[in-house]
Amino acid sequence: MSEFFAMGGYGFYVWCSMGAVAVLMILEPVLLSIKHRQLIKNIKRQNRRQASRENTASQTEKS
Repeated sequence: MSEFFAMGGYGFYVWCSMGAVAVLMILEPVLLSIKHRQLIKNIKRQNRRQASRENTASQTEKS
């Protein structure tokens, strides 16, 4: 069993690499989720601004 973890003398490199990949595979969906929420929030903010501008423009045309 210890030979399995030692990996022929390359165990430290192999297990550090495996750990790094595991961390990145966990972080990727988390970071994508955060970016997705930010994008949705920005789109909603832009839609509100555009609607506000259109309402303001239509009110000034009526005056």
